[in-house]
Amino acid sequence: MDETAALKKTPLHALHVALGARMVPFAGYDMPVQYPSGVLKEHLHTRTSAGLFDVSHMGQVIVRARSGRNEDAALALESLVPVDLLGLKPGRQRYGFFTDENGGILDDLMIANRSDHFFVVVNAGCKHEDLLHLQTKIGDRCQITLLDRALVALQGPRSQAVVAELWAGLSEMKFMDVRDVGLHDVACLVSRSGYSGEDGYEISIPADKAQTVANWLLEHPDVQPIGLGARDSLRLEAGLCLYGNDIDTTTSPVEAGLEWAIQKARRNGGDRAGGFPGARRILEELETGALRRRVGLKPEGKAPVRGHAKLYADAGGRTEIGEVTSGGFGPSVEFPVAMGYVPTSHASPGTPIFAEVRGKYLPVTVSALPFIAPTYKR
Repeated sequence: MDETAALKKTPLHALHVALGARMVPFAGYDMPVQYPSGVLKEHLHTRTSAGLFDVSHMGQVIVRARSGRNEDAALALESLVPVDLLGLKPGRQRYGFFTDENGGILDDLMIANRSDHFFVVVNAGCKHEDLLHLQTKIGDRCQITLLDRALVALQGPRSQAVVAELWAGLSEMKFMDVRDVGLHDVACLVSRSGYSGEDGYEISIPADKAQTVANWLLEHPDVQPIGLGARDSLRLEAGLCLYGNDIDTTTSPVEAGLEWAIQKARRNGGDRAGGFPGARRILEELETGALRRRVGLKPEGKAPVRGHAKLYADAGGRTEIGEVTSGGFGPSVEFPVAMGYVPTSHASPGTPIFAEVRGKYLPVTVSALPFIAPTYKR
């Protein structure tokens, strides 16, 4: 049987094909990895203008309290994530992660307070496991609904100007604001967020209207379609984690450098400290530190260091200390960039270490993240 026949298609699949995209399997979907202009130009266009990404493969989930009280939905979700959701105001969203009993990360996600429910966006490769996790753990308290909608991300410094021509009022939105907007007869949900390090918007669209809205956006001279290849290099320059590469059940939020996403209310001494899976380990690491850390890595020269390359403390490769989790060339910074895990003793920016590439040990310098300055509208 043709492997591609078994792949799922997003509501924008026909548009990608019409635009000449090279399609590849990704998380069970047939997805565009690049368009005719190529990954390098797509990356740079997003950094300088506006790029449109199809992220409809991701899971869009509604969590609604059976009691009718949204506070109950917040508390139910707080039993699964180390995030302050009771204090999250309507019309705002937060980054978070499901944790397991060992303090590992089951998935990372976005959670928005929609006044009478929470809107949760999860990763494509985890969405069915996440749905089961939600139903098993809090299904007695909340209705869990997986939506059949498209999701696109418009990213880049021209994003605001582009959406302002289509939707009134979106220019005033701040980073992590969420609101309902209507465009002609299309009811959309828009958040000012994204995963490129650039200012931008994510737009949830009824599946049958997705191609119409995407075409409206692509008609703007500043907007070009962008594939998964540039999405990966953009998020890597921005120091953002890819689930399954940089974070998974073997990494804790503190090891991953994501403690900024754990608010005071959920930490020791907070109003609702703990109460989430793996709290004992995570709260302890917040107090005393983790044994290893996710760090930026800057290889010397022009040769990229890819994921799974081993890291060593010495040029002879005698003392292995870690592993690269993501790596490639950064088109915006014009040098190779990577991320990986090293012992805390080797995690300070400027620390010299070595990566094994085809039997050679190449010099690498530990770098602060991100590699580019984000342009989120605060």
